[in-house]
Amino acid sequence: MILLTGATGCIGGRLLAALEERCHTLRCMTRRPAALAGRLGPRSEAVHGDCLDPASLQAPLAGVDTAYYLVHSMGGGADFEAQDRAAARNFGAAARSAGVRRIVYVGGLGAQAGLSRHLRSRHETGELLREAGVPVVELRSGIVLGAGSLSFELIRALVERLPVMVCPAWVRTPTQPIALADLVAYLVAVLDLPPGESRVFEVGGADVVSYADIIRGYARQRGFRRWLIPVPLLTPRLSSLWLGLTTPVYARVGRELVDGLRTATVANDDAARTAFPVRPLGLRQAMERAVDEEDAVFAAGPWTEARLSAGAALRWGGVRVRTRLIHSCAVDVALPPSAAFVPIRRIGGANGWYYGDWLWRLRGLVDRLMGGVGMGRGRRDAEHLAAGDVVDCWRVEACEPDARLRLAAEMKLPGRAWLQFDVTPREDGGATVRQTAVFDAAGLAGRAYWHALYPVHVVLFRGLLRSIARRAATEARAAGGGVRVH
Repeated sequence: MILLTGATGCIGGRLLAALEERCHTLRCMTRRPAALAGRLGPRSEAVHGDCLDPASLQAPLAGVDTAYYLVHSMGGGADFEAQDRAAARNFGAAARSAGVRRIVYVGGLGAQAGLSRHLRSRHETGELLREAGVPVVELRSGIVLGAGSLSFELIRALVERLPVMVCPAWVRTPTQPIALADLVAYLVAVLDLPPGESRVFEVGGADVVSYADIIRGYARQRGFRRWLIPVPLLTPRLSSLWLGLTTPVYARVGRELVDGLRTATVANDDAARTAFPVRPLGLRQAMERAVDEEDAVFAAGPWTEARLSAGAALRWGGVRVRTRLIHSCAVDVALPPSAAFVPIRRIGGANGWYYGDWLWRLRGLVDRLMGGVGMGRGRRDAEHLAAGDVVDCWRVEACEPDARLRLAAEMKLPGRAWLQFDVTPREDGGATVRQTAVFDAAGLAGRAYWHALYPVHVVLFRGLLRSIARRAATEARAAGGGVRVH
């Protein structure tokens, strides 16, 4: 039995999927088991447990052979060090009492001298776990390149928002970033180590770079040009205040993050290379993989109310999920999914766009004037679509018969755009048709474009969806079709 803590986090969520792929029996401990609803396979279970409540740890650890400890409290307030200390002591003692054979923990790289509070707490957590008497395998890593990683999201926010960056000295600090997929591969590979005493492994990517290199790497991957202006007078306190102003989501943890970024985080021990079969990626490949994996996550599965509710509802502009801006609307039709999908698979080309065709033609004309493809390319087949097909100014990324059509925009835009249609069956025999427009804005210009045209998009997309519902009902009238709109 394997116990996984932190399964709702960035690293834990990816590790959960990787362990399930290897058919391990998992128990996921969290303070909110409901947060894992629908995310667990048949060999996994979610249980309640809180590392700050020793009594709650007994049941989750019972019968566990290996426990992954992916818990930290930096976002929990100024007293995060004390919370981390108490949590590690409680978990270590409970693991020893339960007879756990091994604890696997992710710490942070960095030499002991001059560590920030955050990195010092990471090292101290590993030491406290080892003091409990259970063998601990600690993987010390630098910045993790992957969606959801706090440091990566900070760099992303800076690049997305600031064409010109006034940079303190920490942007020149050497670091050894590691791809999220590589760190997860190390964590899985720990299971194959022979049992024994505690070990500390330093893990990092293939390249030693500076934070300025990481910023430029992300900008290059997204097609941005960014200028970095070094200013040596920015102290950690001033840097954290500046960070809070430019990226408000990081205001609370900004000081700790900046202090950590001042410390060189480079692997000085190559024991991990000989102990594990993992060969980590370099900066460019890791950055490409991080963006590609995030695209895959957004493309996976239908859009639903539950999925949309995970984002941040904006006062103006729909919903924001990470960097994506989203507008979504749905309609119920008293038709089976096969009938509801017919107008969707026929969209574009000679069939038109069902609503506001003159607006689509105007957008195509503007696109042609800007050097784009316009709306005149039509489509290969009037009845059927397949991945790779052209539909006017769009290209089909995915087409699942009677279920989903996802189109990627090929027009000139300050960002990337997708239009997706999902048809899901209802218990009464009808179907719900959901249309979702997703825009990955490129910097300030992209966000300005989305918000300025948002009222036009709302009118156009809602009209398009209602027209699809009416067409589906008309074409299936003999079957008694009807439409009900939310």
